[in-house]
Amino acid sequence: MGRPRSWRKTVVVGAGPVGSLAALYAANRGDEVEVYDLRADLRDTGVTPLNFTKSINLALSERGINALRSAGYEPMLEEIFETTIPMYGRMIHTKAIAGALKEEAQAYDVHGRFQRSIDRNELNRRLLDKLATMPNVKLFFQQKMTGGDFRAKKAWFEDLTSGRPAPGKRAPEYEVGFDLMIGADGAHSAVRYHMMKFSRVDFSQEYIDCLWSEFTMLPNPNSNYSDGFQISPHHLHIWPAGSHMFIALPSQGGNFVCTLFGTTSLFSRLETANDDTFLKTFDDLFPGVTTFIPPQELLRQFRSNPHLPLINIKCTPHHFSSSVVILGDAANAMVPFYGQGMNAGLESVRVLFETIDSAKDAQSRQEAGFSAQAHLDEQIDWHDPEHCLAAALREYTHVRTPDAHAIANLALGNYAEMRSGVVSRRYKLRKYIEETLHKWLPGLGWKTQYTRVSFDNERYSEVIKNARKQGKVLDAMFNVVGIGAVGSVAFWLWKYTRVGRR
Repeated sequence: MGRPRSWRKTVVVGAGPVGSLAALYAANRGDEVEVYDLRADLRDTGVTPLNFTKSINLALSERGINALRSAGYEPMLEEIFETTIPMYGRMIHTKAIAGALKEEAQAYDVHGRFQRSIDRNELNRRLLDKLATMPNVKLFFQQKMTGGDFRAKKAWFEDLTSGRPAPGKRAPEYEVGFDLMIGADGAHSAVRYHMMKFSRVDFSQEYIDCLWSEFTMLPNPNSNYSDGFQISPHHLHIWPAGSHMFIALPSQGGNFVCTLFGTTSLFSRLETANDDTFLKTFDDLFPGVTTFIPPQELLRQFRSNPHLPLINIKCTPHHFSSSVVILGDAANAMVPFYGQGMNAGLESVRVLFETIDSAKDAQSRQEAGFSAQAHLDEQIDWHDPEHCLAAALREYTHVRTPDAHAIANLALGNYAEMRSGVVSRRYKLRKYIEETLHKWLPGLGWKTQYTRVSFDNERYSEVIKNARKQGKVLDAMFNVVGIGAVGSVAFWLWKYTRVGRR
């Protein structure tokens, strides 16, 4: 991109989407970048990514897109878009009292904006392909981080390219020096583990009472949809079932990548059930799924695919001195119910490097609002790159931690909405009122929480504050005049605002 050479050697641990984007940002600023990953190169044929079965489809929303766009490689972004499928909303699958299967579409956004379903591995490949073309980037796979001295700015890795060592033996170990290390190596981060020996990190980890298992819904050549999709390819499909749910995201080639989320007790029942009991339980909870995934195939996939836990991780600070910073799941792993895990991680990359860039001169610091550093100006030599970077990392932790914790809390809350709230009258009415005000009276600043999270770049912590304000107003209306009366007011408000704009 024609930027001047940086003074930094940046080492990125973790070559997933977040780590790869961080490496791209660093390389674009002239850093000498080295990327280390425990896994084999997923671009190689036959490589199965760690912790995943086949492929994981994710919802790419505005925050992730903005972070990718801000990397400065528009052709790469367009190539990524070509691998995605637009999703305009949710499709809720239920059964009527009389027994008929029902579908109800719920648009994501009143203005018709959409999210993109993307294969995580495909996004990762595109980023790695771009990194591989850059002369100041080196990629190292099957390398295990075994230690770190973040005062001396050194780390140690084992080379596993020859395979795992025999019991009692160790793979060859070597030392790597760096100016900045970025840890993007997942929820069980080695970088975070070693950073905690140097920084007083407050850390919490929670496994929620929910397991997940992946399924695949294959295309049907006789389907009415293109590419053989059995159900609408432009929706996230949800079968809500109280404490459980089944979802399906469209994938390239006519497939749907499906996920069962359920309590540990449900999984225990299904794991020990005979075939008939299993299928009856599934049909009772998720009516219609066996229409699209044949019963015996559903049984086979459940019994052969892993049943995995969900973890919520929070920690602070996200850095130590000018040496190291952690991003993505390494800093804030969250449950997947807002579709924001990857988006939040990509956004963290953008926020980090914008903060580093802003630390370079007084005007930029003022414009960026370096709140955590304002009282330290006299103690910092802003002309010293080390001091400047240390200040930037501290400011990043100050700004990003409350947002990381906020989206983790929002994701937990959205689980209740997806598995049961989407069919409640109160939820539908609130969504309707907020969308009507957002569309026809935008000056009021009302938006649904989902719009703020998925189609804006508003800070997650601000999303919670604004959603609570709106919720208090609506709850007061519901409690005083009742849901039916509020619904009537909403209808006449919608009718009035439409007439006023014809």
